[in-house]
Amino acid sequence: MKRYILSTALAAMLSGALLTGCSNELNITPYDGLTSTQVVNTPEGLKAATLGNYAILKDGNYIRSFHMMSEFPSDNVSLSGTTSDPLYFSYNYNHIKTSALATNFYTKSYQAVYGTNVIIGLLKEGQSAELDQVLGENYFLRALLHFHLANVFARPYAPDAGASPGVIVVKSTEQPAQKATRGTVKEVYAAIIEDLEKSVSLMTVAKNNNFASKEVAYAMLSRVYLYMENNAKAIEYANKVISSNRYALVPTANLPKYYTTVPESNTETIFAVRHTVKDNRSYSAIGAMYLSDGEGWGEMYASEKYRKLIDKFPNDKRREYIIPVYEKNADGSIKTDAAGNKILAARNGYPKYYVNKFSYQEGYPMLSSPVLFRLAEMYLIRAEANAKLGKNADALEDVNLIRKRAGLSGIELFSASNMMGYSSVLDVVLEESHLEFAWEGLRKNDVFRNKRTMERNYPGTHLLAGAVKQEIPYTHPRVVHFFPEAETVLNPSLVQNPE
Repeated sequence: MKRYILSTALAAMLSGALLTGCSNELNITPYDGLTSTQVVNTPEGLKAATLGNYAILKDGNYIRSFHMMSEFPSDNVSLSGTTSDPLYFSYNYNHIKTSALATNFYTKSYQAVYGTNVIIGLLKEGQSAELDQVLGENYFLRALLHFHLANVFARPYAPDAGASPGVIVVKSTEQPAQKATRGTVKEVYAAIIEDLEKSVSLMTVAKNNNFASKEVAYAMLSRVYLYMENNAKAIEYANKVISSNRYALVPTANLPKYYTTVPESNTETIFAVRHTVKDNRSYSAIGAMYLSDGEGWGEMYASEKYRKLIDKFPNDKRREYIIPVYEKNADGSIKTDAAGNKILAARNGYPKYYVNKFSYQEGYPMLSSPVLFRLAEMYLIRAEANAKLGKNADALEDVNLIRKRAGLSGIELFSASNMMGYSSVLDVVLEESHLEFAWEGLRKNDVFRNKRTMERNYPGTHLLAGAVKQEIPYTHPRVVHFFPEAETVLNPSLVQNPE
């Protein structure tokens, strides 16, 4: 948008190119006294500016805000107290129009969109495979940014076939900010698919999983089509990722340490937002709300609902993502009661169950590289799509593949004769996705796009005084966040979401 003038966008793109150090592929120095004109007119400058576009993804105002608005409304989490942090309004569904989370995320998103449009507008395809790859990566990033915006500010596609208002799609640096309007969700998804298909046609370099590649675009297309309930297409693109043989599920023994491994050394990660040691944000990191270990707030816990679900199967290695915290004696030993049972620590009466999915990369308690796409999701996308197409045996086969990887076997696996109390294969798949992707930002969309109710019938500060549960139906207006009020003032054509 024009409010992000070229010089501002270029400054952000270049400062963001400090991704340098993630891998050998990142050793592209964007400085050397290049002028703004040289940046956008030389191959080196275009590549450096593209690194800047990637870097906006790891900006705390983008990735932290997106995580909190995507994950904290789910039933995976339990907040142990009130807070002045705007995450509280996302957590309890009492959204406000002046939310700093929404404002920061919205601003950074369109800043990055502008950056991609600069490259797309200047770089002519067909010059070389290397530059076509750069162009394709920018098409992918633009699709991802619009998709994330739609997930936060627009209703899910499936319940009304995309008829609801979406977000502003920006495909040009010349698009005037004060006249832009929201397309429908269907139109937004069409633009996303168009960009992804274009990116696939351009990207031929097999970069590591800190960068876009053809397979990364396939993975996103699979998720997009699943959200649209175009199940055949979702399966088609999941199969493309799986059959590429570029990825492999992390072995069972290594699963609890999945998120401590840097992305480029992780065989399962398809695309991650790489954070280096220099990006360790300590108390401002995503992991800071989930855990405290010398640093971190440790105020957002694994919900009782999720713990009861995962604890049904003691052999499930995914249980190790939850860390129960115990009271300590003066000598550091764990306190026990008269019966010898360990005494759980609590905050404001809420038992502490830390989550470590965003901690301990390279040994640092608050360091992680958020994973946006991984191979396990491709199997469970395929399972969900097959369940909706009535191919129950195929769906259960993929579910069991994930369960086996989690350390389960025998009667812990599903079959037509062993449904473990579930009434449908779709219920089985969605519950497995719940187990597998907890705290990864997918649960809220999984519930609402399937026309279900978010049931938060467990302790936490989301409950009103005297209440024992909070229920948010998929039709509720707060399934989506408000657009930042300042943006609706600047752009009267931007219609606010309903109260």
